[in-house]
Parts: sequence; C-alpha cells; structure tokens
Amino acid sequence: MKINILQGAFLPVPPWKGGAVETAWYSLGKEFAKRGHEVTHVSCMSMGLANEETDGGVKYIRVQGANAVSNPYLLKLLELPYVIRARKVMPKAEIMVTHAFWAPLLFPRDTLGKLYVHVGRYPKGQLRLYKRASRFQVPSKPIADASHKQIPEDAHKIKTLPYPLTWQPSKDLNFNHKEKVILYAGRIHPEKGVKSLFQAWAKLSMEIVKGWTLRVLGPWKKEQGGGGKEFRVLLERIIETSQNKIEFHEPLFERETLKIEMERASFFIYPSQARQGETFGLAVLEAMSCGCIPIVSELPCFADFISFGSEGFCLQERKKQNMEEAIRAALSKVIVLQECQKREIGIAAWERSKEYELDKVTQFYLDDFFSLISKQ
Repeated sequence: MKINILQGAFLPVPPWKGGAVETAWYSLGKEFAKRGHEVTHVSCMSMGLANEETDGGVKYIRVQGANAVSNPYLLKLLELPYVIRARKVMPKAEIMVTHAFWAPLLFPRDTLGKLYVHVGRYPKGQLRLYKRASRFQVPSKPIADASHKQIPEDAHKIKTLPYPLTWQPSKDLNFNHKEKVILYAGRIHPEKGVKSLFQAWAKLSMEIVKGWTLRVLGPWKKEQGGGGKEFRVLLERIIETSQNKIEFHEPLFERETLKIEMERASFFIYPSQARQGETFGLAVLEAMSCGCIPIVSELPCFADFISFGSEGFCLQERKKQNMEEAIRAALSKVIVLQECQKREIGIAAWERSKEYELDKVTQFYLDDFFSLISKQ
C-alpha cells in the first residue's frame, strides 16, 4: 500500500521541536514502512534536516513552511502556500493522511490517496467543507461527538482511533527508584492550568510537601505554542515567593530523556483547561506507561484511557471551587498515600497504557486504510 502523510506547516518531522500530532504520525509512518508499505512523509523544512531523504524505509520530503503565530486566522493563511508546495511534490498513493487545514480542500479526491483527515483539534466547523474526505479520524470520543454534531450527514465517515505510545512501556517498574517528584510536561500556557498549578503548590502546607518537588518542563515561547515571556516572568515570580520547591526547566524534545524523567517521577499532573484544545492527552498516557500516576483535569478526553480512582485521579472543580483550589485539595490527598497504594495505582496505570502500544495501534490504522481502499 502507498501511504502519504502530510503534516502542518509549523513543526518538522522528525519531531525534534515537539508536537503530539507530529510525534504520533512520525512513529506510525515508520511502523507502516516497517511492515512493507511505501510511505512518503511531508513536513516543513528545518535547519539541520535535508530537504529530501529516506530513513527506515520512509521517504521524507520537506518544503518551506512558516513560523507559528497566536492568531488562528493568520495561522491558516500562513499554511496555504505550504500546502500548495506540498501538493506539487506529493506522489500518487492510495491513502493521504493529513491534518493541514487546506489540504482536504485543495488536494484531489483520490490520485494522491483517499483523503484521510486527522482531526487533531476540536473541530470549529471546517469539517463541513471537506466533502472530498473519505475518513475523519478522531483520537477520542469527545472529538467524535463534536464531529458528529457538525457533520451528521457524514457520520459514517468518522472513526475513533487513538494516538499510539511513541515508545515501549517501561518493562520493569521499580518503585524504589521513584522520586518525590510531581511532574508537569507540556506547553507552558495559561490554558494548560500552569499558573493555577504553581499557585496551588506554593500555598500547600510545608508539612505535607516536605521532601517533594514540583518539576515543570515545556516550551514557553509563543512560536512554540507557549504563553510567551510575560507569562514565564509571572510564573517565576510565583516561584520566588513559594515556600515549596519548584523546578522550572526548558522543554525536553528528546524522547528517551523525557521518558527517564517520567520514570523517575511519582505523579504526573496535567490540569489543562483547554476545553476546545485538548483532544487526547498523549503526554498523560506516556507518563502512565512509566508507572507515573496521572492527575488530570475534568476534560472528557482523559476518561478514554483513565479509570479514575484505580488508574489515576481527577481534579474536580466543584461549585465555588476554582482550579487552584482543586489542585491543592487533590495534592493534599495523593501525596500522603501509603507507598503500597501508590504502587498499586502506578501498576494499574502502566497496565492500561499497554493497550496503546505502537504495534497494536498501527494495526488499527492499517485495517481502516484497507477498508477504505476495498470500497473502490
């Protein structure tokens, strides 16, 4: 089978600048090629990467992209010339995977592959425009529900398939090597609940958090999807006034280094409040694969792969209680859990993550590709 994959205009593949969508499809593309399929993966140019190369059986083509901006309308405008350039270099194929906004409008229906639209963000009405699409692939049930409401006449084209783990789950969990660390790894942006996390941690009783560290790492620059310098300065001021230990680090895009951090941490906290931005939560699943206990917000996408109470915890914003208070209440309880309880929950989270191993999820996608091709 010939498979084309087209990423957006702003992050390269390999995903050395991050990006959950880029990371997932980079891993899937390599696995497709490993199984004998002909894969062409197109992304934006990046310093240090060749404009064209073949690696691991995948042909990588990189065309001129653009720098990301915060304005969503300008973002789409900047992506238009990139998609036009990508179309010129795209070979004929049977499947054409893309999450680029313009591709389903500008690409032909079949010659470059049946249009397999990856809905990696909460749909904002654009799905109605994609009449040529053969499939709308969504990563979680909440995004499937939103898509059904927008295109009820094409509901049969919607398919829920998750992101895969981009590494193998840790083989041996050694909880004796776990550190008293609560880890956050993700974009440093207001919508991720990072400010509330810092404030909650700073106000926790020293008796409760004695010996514990809140470790935060992720991109903060606006061009990387972060909240920018002003937001970083605001967070640093909270650190200065905090009586409890907070470590604020630059992002880790190297996958193995990130995995080591997750293997060392006891808890992984992700208090995202991006109700129309969070579609799956790959970082949370990755932490679970390292035996790191997840603590997440009430966004419905997390319930797809966490049974709360037995595999992780939910930050519940009750009436007259904001996210900062919800975090403070949750951390006050989980930090003082008995070691045997932490071990039991960590093992349960680790076992659940195995359902999303790359080889298993890859087969789900290939089966779906074949089902579309067979309809010709």
